[in-house]
Amino acid sequence: MAEEQRPRLGRGLAALIGDAGPESAVVERGRRVPIEFIRPNPRNPRKAFSDEGLDELANSIREKGLIQPIIVRPANDAPRHYEIIAGERRWRASQRAGSHEIPVIVINATERESLELAIVENVQRADLNPIEEARGYEQLMTEFAYTQSDLSKIIGKSRSHVANSLRLLNLPDTVLTMVETGSISSGHARALLSFDHPEDVARKIVDQGLNVRDIEGLARERARVGETALETKNRKSAATKDPNIRELEKSLSDSLGLKVEIHHSGEAGELRIRYTSIDQLDSLCDRLR
Repeated sequence: MAEEQRPRLGRGLAALIGDAGPESAVVERGRRVPIEFIRPNPRNPRKAFSDEGLDELANSIREKGLIQPIIVRPANDAPRHYEIIAGERRWRASQRAGSHEIPVIVINATERESLELAIVENVQRADLNPIEEARGYEQLMTEFAYTQSDLSKIIGKSRSHVANSLRLLNLPDTVLTMVETGSISSGHARALLSFDHPEDVARKIVDQGLNVRDIEGLARERARVGETALETKNRKSAATKDPNIRELEKSLSDSLGLKVEIHHSGEAGELRIRYTSIDQLDSLCDRLR
């Protein structure tokens, strides 16, 4: 998608909630709206709201009111109703505080812009847990054909951060739930990606109180054992491998800058390309595309 079709809204959101914002997007500032006329956005990447945190914020709202307006857009299916873009936590706490009206900033936003703004705001505030963040990125990539480079520019983080976040979604659902509930950290989760059975290791983390370094040590030990076995296998294979296949492996390895192995039998076979970092994988994927 062309660059001009994707306005960068991260800075615009910061402006809307603090500095001088993009006035062309703002429909109305400083308005107060009945709380029952506002509804949450079902596409909000943030799903978890702590009861304790909501109660603390509700107490603050009772004493001082809601200082920062929430950002909404007009609802498509109901006149005078609004859908939240940013500020669902404040809206929920205001309900607990017994507020009848809350201050809003109304803006025009498409479905894509609404989701993008919601992700940016939550990431900037560090309100998302790592799995919510990754699913938000995945949603933008799936529904609106964003690339990892697009996302890194929008949220102001490195491409490797985006890639590492998305990789967490390769873990089993049981492990993802443990990350969401805080039983294990995102650092633990990233270390678990190198294990064939991450659920078993995740349970060890919880039962034995293992830290990230412990898990990284287990992964290195596992890799050393695996490499020793693989080297033995490769030596046996190389002794009998066709010289033409070895020459092709060398040619491809030199071209890609990565180790290439070809296992050929009859008319079929397998080609393996080994990478050692996310950046190498990203570069390889770009070339393959």
